[in-house]
Amino acid sequence: MSLASILVPVPGRSDAPRQVVTPPPAMTKDAPRTAKMVIESLTAYYGSHAVLRNVSLPVVERTVTAVIGPSGCGKSTMVRCLNRMHEIIPGTSVSGRVLLDGLDVYGRHLDPIELRRRVGMVFQKPNPFPTMSVRDNVLAGWSLTGTKPPNADDVVENALRRAALWDEVKDRLKAPGGSLSGGQAQRLCIARALAVQPDVLLMDEPCSALDPIATARIEELIHELASTVTIVIVTHNMQQAARVSEFTAFLYMGDLVEFGDTAGIFTRPSDPRTEDYITGRFG
Repeated sequence: MSLASILVPVPGRSDAPRQVVTPPPAMTKDAPRTAKMVIESLTAYYGSHAVLRNVSLPVVERTVTAVIGPSGCGKSTMVRCLNRMHEIIPGTSVSGRVLLDGLDVYGRHLDPIELRRRVGMVFQKPNPFPTMSVRDNVLAGWSLTGTKPPNADDVVENALRRAALWDEVKDRLKAPGGSLSGGQAQRLCIARALAVQPDVLLMDEPCSALDPIATARIEELIHELASTVTIVIVTHNMQQAARVSEFTAFLYMGDLVEFGDTAGIFTRPSDPRTEDYITGRFG
């Protein structure tokens, strides 16, 4: 697939290789955007078994990239590698590189806690701290980094507004996080991630446990956030991927089969396996 050049040099190394991809025409209407993250030859292991093999693709800034594929194909593993959550599981390892603004996230210069502040994550099942107040849930990311926000009240309100939750909970900030509905709880988790001002937000099946109304609200929120935050979303829902993303990566049995603009992937896939999966012949 023809993909216009987004070049991401590695700082301080004039001879370093550069990842080259081509944005679809829709991405070139305004000033070109660069890759916020670049995945280079990423292989992830559980023990000696490679569950993700030699994956390379860019994550373009201020866009939504969907990762699709059948269960067990390596989708969640891939996104967990982007903020080094894969490595907290005993017996796991990775090879290859993941660059964030040109810096290798697996290099010694970048602390994993700081990385996870810059690359936040929202999980499949809403996981607010149930006995902690809504307010304290939002501020939990600051607590984990051992720092205090300059104005906690402003941080809470701004994060909840960005997560489209402020109007629903502004009079319930002292209520426990566990008292919220499923859709509200997931938006609280998004607010918690946004409170520390991440550059990238990873979302691993964020709507799979939600009803259609809550799912629609989360999808609307994703569209709103993509103007300021780079988003990677794992989803089994083909319609959702088509609705929310500008780029799509199709993984199958640990391999990256195809990557490109979402419209092209869904209407003109270049690999027959992609077409078979999208049209429901397997999955």
